[in-house]
Amino acid sequence: MCLLSGKMPGMKNNSEFFETGVTPVPFWHNFPDLGIKKWIIISSLLFTLGLVVGVFTPGVDLFSSLENLTEIADDVAVLSPLGLFIFFVVNNIFKVVMSFILSSLLCIFPLVSLILNGWLISGVGHLIVEQYSFGFFMMGIIPHGIFEIPALIIGQAAALSFGCMAIASIFSSEKRAKLLPNFRENVKYLGVAAGLLVIAAVVEAFITPSILNLFI
Repeated sequence: MCLLSGKMPGMKNNSEFFETGVTPVPFWHNFPDLGIKKWIIISSLLFTLGLVVGVFTPGVDLFSSLENLTEIADDVAVLSPLGLFIFFVVNNIFKVVMSFILSSLLCIFPLVSLILNGWLISGVGHLIVEQYSFGFFMMGIIPHGIFEIPALIIGQAAALSFGCMAIASIFSSEKRAKLLPNFRENVKYLGVAAGLLVIAAVVEAFITPSILNLFI
């Protein structure tokens, strides 16, 4: 009888599936009010894009257009652990906060920050692996990177969320009403990012150098 009816016991027919009212929600539903989880996914993809570009362009002279970067590195190298900690905290938090504040300018700053940081990690990693070893590079980045990279992604996700909402509010009164709640919500995630950056600075200034000394 089951075969004749074309239906197994307990099996729903097509009309019963539609009656449940459950339909897939598109990823971009309610854009730009996506929620922090989706913005974190987007930020992670942009950061990964930077990593991939760095991996496939190892021959590019990383510092040819960033001469000030090597000068800053030389200045930082002579700082005490406490000085390094203060430098890392101020520098990294300042960049994330400024990216958030300036995100309404077409989200250029968070976009560039995510891709550029990924590219720099790959590029610097390539140089370090050539001079030392892959293990030396990993031990130099993993201890603080497990805090700093999530902080970067969360902070820039908050910046993208607020920046896109700010841009959308120019054209929509509905989005304009959501701008202040969006700002308040993303400031919380900015605080989370800042907290992670403080932990990363502690590790990078006081722990990472000791680990690297074991490989020299």
